[in-house]
Amino acid sequence: MSIEQRKLDHVRYALELPVTRNTGFSDLSFVHRALPECDLADVSLATEIGGLTFSSPILINAMTGGADQTERINRDLAALAQRTGLAMAVGSQRAALKDERLVRTYAIVRELNPDGIVIGNLGAGASVKDAQRAVDMIGADLMHLHLNVAQELTMPEGDRSFQGIAQQIREVVEGLSVPVIVKEVGNGMAAETYEQLAELGVPVVDVAGRGGTNFVSIENQRRSGLHFQDLEGWGQTTAVSLLEAQPYLNRYDLIGSGGVQNALDAAKCLALGARAVGVAGAILRPLMEHGLEAAVELVEHWHAELRAVLTLQGCARVTDLAQRPLIVRGETAEWCRLRGIDIESVARRGLSR
Repeated sequence: MSIEQRKLDHVRYALELPVTRNTGFSDLSFVHRALPECDLADVSLATEIGGLTFSSPILINAMTGGADQTERINRDLAALAQRTGLAMAVGSQRAALKDERLVRTYAIVRELNPDGIVIGNLGAGASVKDAQRAVDMIGADLMHLHLNVAQELTMPEGDRSFQGIAQQIREVVEGLSVPVIVKEVGNGMAAETYEQLAELGVPVVDVAGRGGTNFVSIENQRRSGLHFQDLEGWGQTTAVSLLEAQPYLNRYDLIGSGGVQNALDAAKCLALGARAVGVAGAILRPLMEHGLEAAVELVEHWHAELRAVLTLQGCARVTDLAQRPLIVRGETAEWCRLRGIDIESVARRGLSR
């Protein structure tokens, strides 16, 4: 099967498969502040990732590219990013490195949004040379290196060898002209991985937890014969992935993603130390089903609701949310107990007694 057909399959199944919503966000609750001492007009949504200033903490996470039909999707996503001030990541650019005819399916993003923040994307095993080619292809401001071992093992034509990837990440981090974001693709991360990435000098990490687009499930749809159905629930939820990252918040910038469906989910990511929040399916579906204007209206609503949450918490900046208490319950709390993650200190932030 061609790479182009695989890209089209990924988009089709991503839109057809049900949203799991098993992100762990329902286990997280803010503590209401009846006297927030904050004016809505003073709230700023600006944040900083990899030394770059983002006007919004919401970013359009990597979705597609690499097939003629996906050029239209990237064109619409780029128009949405330009209209709303969101940063945008493209899907894996490997296809365009192999076939220059497909470059336009990615380059359209920079063409339509010349002044916006654009993020390139390749697998974490990419060489410095290929990563730089991907950056130059779209004038990328940052570069995703994605980790997708579970997807590759489920994919009929996927990779089966993963040794040496850590060293390749280190080389790209040190040799690329733009900052690197290492991201999962839906199976989350834990302290063991965060420690490895910190040692490699990675400046930005996207947790991409379980609960969003399920690429193992997508690859199972593409398999003939027996499926790897038992792996469809593999990995850590987004909430768990963010809690596992708490000791590493000062070692790199964190992005929360994986099943973010609304502004309150985004605020919970920010409260757990994320500086930005990646969204994919929750934006792609309304864009595809109802058009650009509906997607613009949705993003603007998210921004309005996020400002409201910040005001309720007495926060003038998105990074201030990480100083506010957050209650962790249910399965997420049990995970933290067994892993030795101190959720009591998270629940008692700011208490003077």
